[in-house]
Amino acid sequence: MKERKLGDVILDVQNISLAFGGVKALTDISFNVREHEIRAIIGPNGAGKSSMLNCINGVYTPQHGTITFRGETFHHMNSRQVAEMGVARTFQNLALFKGMSVIDNIMSGRNLKIRSNLLLQALRIGPAEREEIRHREFVERIIDFLEIQAYRKTPVGQLPYGLQKRVDLGRALAMEPQVLLLDEPMAGMNVEEKQDMCRFVLDINDEFGTTVVLIEHDMGVVMDISDRVVVLDYGKKIGDGTPDEVRNNEEVIRAYLGTSH
Repeated sequence: MKERKLGDVILDVQNISLAFGGVKALTDISFNVREHEIRAIIGPNGAGKSSMLNCINGVYTPQHGTITFRGETFHHMNSRQVAEMGVARTFQNLALFKGMSVIDNIMSGRNLKIRSNLLLQALRIGPAEREEIRHREFVERIIDFLEIQAYRKTPVGQLPYGLQKRVDLGRALAMEPQVLLLDEPMAGMNVEEKQDMCRFVLDINDEFGTTVVLIEHDMGVVMDISDRVVVLDYGKKIGDGTPDEVRNNEEVIRAYLGTSH
């Protein structure tokens, strides 16, 4: 893998703590993400990885801590505000519109970019029609990029799981994010599907310049494509550094002993 040239810190997470009733999901977590980086978050099941992403993209509001995006600090934001700022997210459990076609699912990711009102969109006249054509052209480029041209008009529910994952990725890309949050993008995939998804993640980072934060259980994938890795265990940070630093961290090794990692 060629070495990436990383920029300044684009996302800074400081002292985030999150609890549900008496159950602590995250305790005093701090880390940052640099522009153009592929940053992995790893840890055993129940470590708090998805909760961390949910804090970043506004699904959860942490009780303590701050999140700074491009120099602007927030104590809490809702998901729409986060999306408008340029952060997109895929989900561990696919949240696609199963009865809709591939192209319509990916088009739904353009909603924040559409300026015409609903009436003009429905009538498809004048500026609204020209705007829709531009959005559809953008979506077609994503479909080409993800190599799913043959399935453009297929209802998503009829596609195999690996292709549904690509559509989910395409919908997030349609938002033109500066930071892309990927929650286990390779879960449930076979070896060939994982290789394809790895290639897409690397190409998104390289060709689009998109910063990527991903949760992934496959340690081979994490060590191959990540610039830096943060390790969580029982809601606490136990490691942070390059793949080699994390791989040789005694506390990380102990936390993974007896697990499938």
